Amino acid sequence: MSRYTGPTWKIARRLGYSISETGKELKRRPFAPGQHGQRRSKISDYGQQLQEKQKVRFTYGVSEKQFRKTFNEAGKLKGKQGENFLRLLESRIDNVVYRLGLAKTRAQARQLVNHGHFMVDGKKVDIPSYRLVPGQKITARERSKGLKVIADSLEGQYATVDYVTYDAETGVGTFARYPERNEFLQEINEQLIVEFYNR
Repeated sequence: MSRYTGPTWKIARRLGYSISETGKELKRRPFAPGQHGQRRSKISDYGQQLQEKQKVRFTYGVSEKQFRKTFNEAGKLKGKQGENFLRLLESRIDNVVYRLGLAKTRAQARQLVNHGHFMVDGKKVDIPSYRLVPGQKITARERSKGLKVIADSLEGQYATVDYVTYDAETGVGTFARYPERNEFLQEINEQLIVEFYNR
């Protein structure tokens, strides 16, 4: 299955989880979409595991193939596979651009990266899945510094977190460190994702 490009609010309502992390999708209608959206039905263990996986997959906007590949990579690292998996997703350049406040949404961040507007340590990167390591610096390319979408996002300061820093004077963002588990996606139970893939 390729990357999902349809309406995200419908998905958020179906999963009962804010994919944008703002809560806007569930404010007006906090129930599943469709004619029978308000009916409550019991979810099986498999259904809960699948739902948890989908929450994370749609949050980061990756395809099933990429998602599974990252999960397998996390299994080769020391520590808990579930936590390592989420950290790997969190260190993607499109996500870090979003966390720095240079884009309003992850989808917008992905597009900006795809179009080659950012550099990592002085080198152009246009692959959204490029994984950063602590200490690497992100800057907008010279021709991209005046982009209205970046300026608007910086004004709103969306989704900034402690493990990334942004110097407004120099326009340099830094991926300072890998995040602690309690610093992001606190509603997600990553153990259910591990169980889903190991069933």
